Amino acid sequence: MGGLEVLGSLPALYPEWLGDRTFAATHRVRLPYIAGEMANGISTVRMVVAMNRAGLLGFFGAGGLGPAQVRAAVQELAETLHPSSNWGVNLLHSPNEPGYEDDVIDLVHHYGVANVSASAFMDLTPAVVRCAATGLQADAQGKINRRTRLFAKVSRPEVAEKFMSPAPDELLRVLLDQGRLTADEAALARRVPLATDVTVEADSGGHTDNRPLTVILPAMLGLRDSLSRRHDYSERIRVGAAGGLGDPLAVASAFACGADYVVTGTVNQRSVEAGTSDEVKRLLAEADLADVVMAPASDMFEYGVKVQVLRRGTMYASRAAGLYEAYRRYDSLERIPAGVRGRIERDLLRAGFEEAWAVTRRYWAGRDPGQITVAERDPKHRMALVFRSYLGQASRWAITGEPSRRADYQVWCGPAIGSFNRWVVGSSLAQPENCTVVQIARNLMEGAAVVTRAHQLRSYGVHVPRTGLHVPRLLSSPVVSDL
Repeated sequence: MGGLEVLGSLPALYPEWLGDRTFAATHRVRLPYIAGEMANGISTVRMVVAMNRAGLLGFFGAGGLGPAQVRAAVQELAETLHPSSNWGVNLLHSPNEPGYEDDVIDLVHHYGVANVSASAFMDLTPAVVRCAATGLQADAQGKINRRTRLFAKVSRPEVAEKFMSPAPDELLRVLLDQGRLTADEAALARRVPLATDVTVEADSGGHTDNRPLTVILPAMLGLRDSLSRRHDYSERIRVGAAGGLGDPLAVASAFACGADYVVTGTVNQRSVEAGTSDEVKRLLAEADLADVVMAPASDMFEYGVKVQVLRRGTMYASRAAGLYEAYRRYDSLERIPAGVRGRIERDLLRAGFEEAWAVTRRYWAGRDPGQITVAERDPKHRMALVFRSYLGQASRWAITGEPSRRADYQVWCGPAIGSFNRWVVGSSLAQPENCTVVQIARNLMEGAAVVTRAHQLRSYGVHVPRTGLHVPRLLSSPVVSDL
């Protein structure tokens, strides 16, 4: 071979071969890769369509949107794409609005959406069980077929166990009594895991427990294997990885740890299809590894739940933390000391408490009037709703690029953004117009295959130069792969 000494050879390795091959077969995609849901429609219809047409899987970010917005998006997707093809919708746990979950599931079943990703759940609800159990059927050979495949995004083993187990009898009985499941569907639900795919969420943007992937993923894989033996499942639960996946080396590491598929979120906000403002995309492009911080979550504010957000260029985290401290210390808006009250009214709400409550009340009158009923008899709940109005609007100001609220932008973001920015320097993806969600996916997966192959050679005793084990650089052309 041209005077070169052959030290060894390995068979070909393709990005399609990373992870579990049943993922691609089941979901009819080319790669074990998902563009995950980013709430408030940041994962847009346009993003889901782009992934679908590239033979990849994407989820629409329905969380945080009103029922009319979710309906319009799901209807558009169902009309643009075949309902049972490779796309899905997010179901965000809404403990303060239980009817919201049912509304989303009604839409899912009405339009025949095949894939639903449940996220931020701390416990099972009737809605998420109904989502998975409705339409279960056994064929002539006894194989149980699903109408809707449930993905579950989890970060704690005790929550993962609930989704990896059959639906609990108490919730099945509730749904049977309500006429929302048939006896046959309930019987079949006792024989299969609730979720077909469980995504282990490590140090991600948004809701996260900040767990290192190398710690939590092996534990979840062991849990999956234990529960599969206990329940003698005929189908295999796939376990995926999310959080911290900002470059090919991280993606390759997830597969090396045993992930069946990978999910990206934070990095997709830099794509041209992302439903956020150009100003936020600029802030994200400047962020490094440490430019993130934990802050109170708007949807579970009262529970003290936090989300990971961008710190660079925004004061949201510190301001939201101040609101939670005031909520924790005082029983009502009226009991907040004048000095604290003045800062909140001037810097955050930009309105007096009375005016802020009037605006908040009008919002809930159109979305969930029951919240007003509770607030009028419970002053602390009224305070929570007023404070949550700031937190909820902060993410929308970021999405719309509201210039007067730049310091209040809430941008869900994990440390993966730093590794992504370091990786794309000098490449086509550094140019905003080339940074599409599909090109991000193709480059991450192709790069992961290169890294994996280099490590295979090293594991067989072949000396691999340090550059071969480093994160591979992108090609200069925006068309990186014809995968």
